[in-house]
Amino acid sequence: MRKLFIFSTILTSLLLLPIPSISQEVDDEKEFSYENESEIGPKHWGEIHKDWAMCGKGEMQSPIDLTHERVEVLYHLRPLRRSYKPANAVMKNRGHDIMVQWKEEAGGIWINRTKYLLKQVHWHSPSEHTINGHRYSLELHMVHESGDQKIAVVGILYKIGRPDTFLAKMEGYIRKLVDIEGGEEKKGKVDPREIKKGSRKYYRYMGSLTTPPCTEGVIWTIVHKVRTVSREQVRLLREAVHDDNEMNARPTQKINERIIGLYRPQKV
Repeated sequence: MRKLFIFSTILTSLLLLPIPSISQEVDDEKEFSYENESEIGPKHWGEIHKDWAMCGKGEMQSPIDLTHERVEVLYHLRPLRRSYKPANAVMKNRGHDIMVQWKEEAGGIWINRTKYLLKQVHWHSPSEHTINGHRYSLELHMVHESGDQKIAVVGILYKIGRPDTFLAKMEGYIRKLVDIEGGEEKKGKVDPREIKKGSRKYYRYMGSLTTPPCTEGVIWTIVHKVRTVSREQVRLLREAVHDDNEMNARPTQKINERIIGLYRPQKV
């Protein structure tokens, strides 16, 4: 109960913190790399710009390993309330990843009575978050933002298997952006409801953006169920950006004293 109280207090406090204007992910990714041995690799992100210092000194960085020995069922958590709708979007090749960005309101999620509007989705391969040390083939990030610029990200993990239906609808547009770094392709209406999560269970913790400037105060919701994606779909996402990196996943960061919460429906 004491840990639950501490977690609730920390979560409430962080939700009240102002998020600086540099909170958004860096779109121009030429200045950093995912190659561990590179001078601009993950170990050095915090040294590249002063605005990126949190990448090196932050105590609540993401991604993390969702190790079961640190997971606690938090009964004050509620089902993830989502309300999405189709809206006009564009697809962008950001150099290290492919992003779908909505240009109109596409709905969002509610956390602690605050609404976070969906802004964009993008993919990392392999997954950035791990479960008990196991890294999956792909991770989708749904990035949301509140009216006061606080960030909430929903992450979905994928293993190799049947093709993902949402990604299947994006494949033709992704192919048009192959090797066109900074390229943009108008997609028309994109329905976020077609992104399937498949489980009401989720992990919840406080973390950061996983790319520079690594801003902290991000509410992370990782869907418990691991979905499937085809090997060809993962290959297309990597070949499209053609950045000579085999991956675009930041290494897991120290959990420190954070609690990893788990929501699961209570049995009646």
